Amino acid sequence: MLKPLSTCRLFSRLKSVTAPRPTPIKRLSDEAIRRLISENTQTVEEDNLTPEIKLRLFTPKCRFWFERPELWPFEDPYWAIYWPGGQALSRFLLDNPGVCQGKSVLDVGSGCGASAIAATRSGAAHVLANDIDPVATLATRMNFELNGLEAPTCVTGNMIGSFPGGFDLILLGDMFYDEVLSRSLHGWLDRCIQTNRSQVLIGDPGRAHFQENGLRRLARFELPTSVQEENYGLTCSSVWSYHPQLDFHETHT
Repeated sequence: MLKPLSTCRLFSRLKSVTAPRPTPIKRLSDEAIRRLISENTQTVEEDNLTPEIKLRLFTPKCRFWFERPELWPFEDPYWAIYWPGGQALSRFLLDNPGVCQGKSVLDVGSGCGASAIAATRSGAAHVLANDIDPVATLATRMNFELNGLEAPTCVTGNMIGSFPGGFDLILLGDMFYDEVLSRSLHGWLDRCIQTNRSQVLIGDPGRAHFQENGLRRLARFELPTSVQEENYGLTCSSVWSYHPQLDFHETHT
């Protein structure tokens, strides 16, 4: 996965730790985890593609950006980074509210919940945020509250390969970072479309395992300078559709 440079270094250090770890998250109450999230993230609403959305994110101003890794209270906090694919997807939804309005939306790999927030703000009738990390679901609820929104339905567990019936729209931001996962995603999304006629929108900055074949690019966004620097110089992020009947002209901002 492409990660911010400083975040990459931190995660690699975390994975090499052999010192005793703090109490496992699964043994902590939701209240305790919420407190940890609040104390170890920073509220951010600028230097990204969606300044109208507030998010609790991991930044250099946070204690554990530089703290000894054996004191880190979470597993790799992917939910605390606003990835460029998710930024593009959220921006697109906010700019085109008709895509979500009145629809049932599934946000797969929801992370910080930005795309789920954008879908809610765009008038979605129902939003389900799915992430395999239980801390991410709590962070998503906290970010919804931060934006004055009622928390969505959150599901922890791997939905890829399941039968998620009843969703009009499926969202995926920055999910094509692994070859095996990418193959699984393409097969699963094909089944969702064939079975449920679901629309699928993907946010991706051009990862190596992302395949454009059969997809339609709906928008391309230039990333803010700070985001480019954190992501190895990536300059743009795009939104793609699996559904050829969506009537949009490609946009550039």
